[in-house]
Amino acid sequence: MQPESLMRDLEAFLAEAPSAVVFEDGEPIFDLSLARYFVSADHGKCLLHLWSDERNTIRRVLDVEVKKDALLLSVQRFGQAKPSRLEILRHGDRRSPQARTVGRRQYCKLLQKVLQKQFPDLSSTPLTSAMDLERSFSPVYARGLLRRGRSAFAVFGVNAQELQASIDGALTFALLWLEHCRSKEAARTVVEGLKLFLPPDTSAVVRERLACLNHDLAKFELYEFDEAERSLRLLDCRDRGNIATHLVKCLNPAAVKHRLQPAIERVLSFVQHAGKVQLVPISASEIAFRLHGLEFARAKAKAGSHEIAFGAGPHETVLSSETEKLFAQLLSRLLETRLANADHNHALWRMAPERWLESLIVKNVAALDSDFDSNFVYSQVPAFSASDRAMIDVLTCTREGRLAVLELKADEDIHLPLQGLDYWARVQWHHLRNEFTANGYFAGKGLSSQPPLLLLIAPALRIHPATDTLLRYLSPEIDCTLIGVDERWREGLRVVFRKRP
Repeated sequence: MQPESLMRDLEAFLAEAPSAVVFEDGEPIFDLSLARYFVSADHGKCLLHLWSDERNTIRRVLDVEVKKDALLLSVQRFGQAKPSRLEILRHGDRRSPQARTVGRRQYCKLLQKVLQKQFPDLSSTPLTSAMDLERSFSPVYARGLLRRGRSAFAVFGVNAQELQASIDGALTFALLWLEHCRSKEAARTVVEGLKLFLPPDTSAVVRERLACLNHDLAKFELYEFDEAERSLRLLDCRDRGNIATHLVKCLNPAAVKHRLQPAIERVLSFVQHAGKVQLVPISASEIAFRLHGLEFARAKAKAGSHEIAFGAGPHETVLSSETEKLFAQLLSRLLETRLANADHNHALWRMAPERWLESLIVKNVAALDSDFDSNFVYSQVPAFSASDRAMIDVLTCTREGRLAVLELKADEDIHLPLQGLDYWARVQWHHLRNEFTANGYFAGKGLSSQPPLLLLIAPALRIHPATDTLLRYLSPEIDCTLIGVDERWREGLRVVFRKRP
């Protein structure tokens, strides 16, 4: 294969796999959610450069085999004639499909035995982890029903071998299973609620989400299931646990731009139409340069000087006289491909679609609702909790001062409602403690004491069919609106419909 073709295959896969894991000789060497990479095709060679805080690796790519969730690379180390093999797995799970299936079946049998012992007054249907695409049920999860006369509980569990992302997403599918059981059993049984089983010390995200559901609609019980000890521990699912969440102080964009003005001028000197570039302060000493939401460079103040690093996505190369040509080439590619009417199959066009959508909303939030105050729009607000380091997509307020949390998805995502719930709960936590004003947000604006609004925004034809079902289970305290925007949103933001649960 030609180097340019190899580079395109690599960029296309990595653009849609931000959390992929790189394996060499069976060992994980890079987690791309933490590491960085750069792909080049110069002098007749395709080179893949990977680095993190722990290591730095360069491999010449000889061949690429693309699979559904993996990229298999034939690579050559410098100084070695014999090729070796790299695996880049989209989800980081190296178990074979057969091993995953066996493990899930064994978990179903084990959980069933424990249920029979712990709930002797209830009879359990056989647990299954079979895939059901029609109802969005994944083989990752065990599902069943516990009965007592005309009463029942939906049962849902996930084993300790699954990825943390699957555990965090369990509540989404558990609610769909509960709704399915209620519909299926409506003529003969009342399904009172849900018993959810998670591995020990993995429940922080699910517990926070459970606390924000409508507990009048169902009885929710959350258990930690220790497979080795065959023991259950009941958790308080109304208790959000340790949500030691904190905000960073609001930045002064003008001060950051003034501090880094020489770096800004140098970067913009490479761009013919500088007005297209977004300048986004990251910290008091760092600023990002973006084109339709896609970051291509950063400038950082350093001891009376500055450093500029460039690259799209996790790529990063220091800008110097030796790399100016490479930077100019990158910008040329971006300006040709990062356009609404450009080639939709190009990796750079497909990269960071949610950030592209976000950039349009930040520029014109009133297009979603004329009641929003365009003077106060914050994107990527850092709000850290005990369990993660997260960014609220967009935070704004109405003209009357009521906070509004905007959660965005550019593609179909079944987790949209509960991910929006995460950020709403975090914003409400800080709002109750008057921390937005204390940290410099909404300066001079009187904020209402009402709970924040929650807006879930996605292209109208890319909203998952299960979204309505999930929204019904949110707490009535949460004023939520689902907004569908026109599929051609890159050409201009236009609301197609609004829906409330």
